[in-house]
Amino acid sequence: MSARYSDLKNKKVFISGGGSGIGATIVEYFCEQNSDVYFIDINLKESKKLLTKIKKKKIKAPKFIECDITDINKLQKTIEDIIKKKGPINCLINNAANDDRHTTDQVNEKYWENRMAINLKHYFFAAQSVVKGMKKIKSGSIVNLSSVSWMLGEGDKVVYETAKSAVIGLTRSFAQEFGKFNIRTNSVIPGSIATERQIKHWLTPKYKKLILDSQALKRQLKPSDVAQLVLFLASDQSSGCTKQSFVVDGGIT
Repeated sequence: MSARYSDLKNKKVFISGGGSGIGATIVEYFCEQNSDVYFIDINLKESKKLLTKIKKKKIKAPKFIECDITDINKLQKTIEDIIKKKGPINCLINNAANDDRHTTDQVNEKYWENRMAINLKHYFFAAQSVVKGMKKIKSGSIVNLSSVSWMLGEGDKVVYETAKSAVIGLTRSFAQEFGKFNIRTNSVIPGSIATERQIKHWLTPKYKKLILDSQALKRQLKPSDVAQLVLFLASDQSSGCTKQSFVVDGGIT
């Protein structure tokens, strides 16, 4: 159970990539706050599984909309439809990403464009869509998910790391431009988080030992560690926080 933020009750929250991993936990945690949650994903199986889980918990159900984040027209129309029917979005959580490993030699122009579309481009256009409504109500919180991989320079996913470093610049620019409208923009930078995807593909016993040896905290971080911070940054409890990057990595950087 996360902390309770009374101001998040009935707030409209839009989350990309909310069907699995960190995103799914963020969706669940906002539902626990009685927020009006809208999330998009292309993974129907995982999204439906999340909806079933939330229904069993008997908390406020989210609205799932199938949407490919690389289809900017559909993404923006999805957001615009919500705003037309329900009013301005109060909180935007730009979460969707893909951290498939790759070397420099494996990257061609098509792959570069696709990775940038998945890990950076939609952040900008989702924000562009919600900010119009936020300006009218003179409030709003945008939270952009980055990654410590670019800070560490891990070298096994160069395009992903490039995009995730750019998220920080995007955040700071948005914060400065929209601050006069009382719209806050912050980044959350997760470290090694034990999602199902990470466990399945990369979190081997050897790699886990390497992570724990490098972290100040000697435990594996979970999606809840990230989701709890996202809630705080969406809430009025963080009303003085903007243009900042908050690292959740157990002290690995």
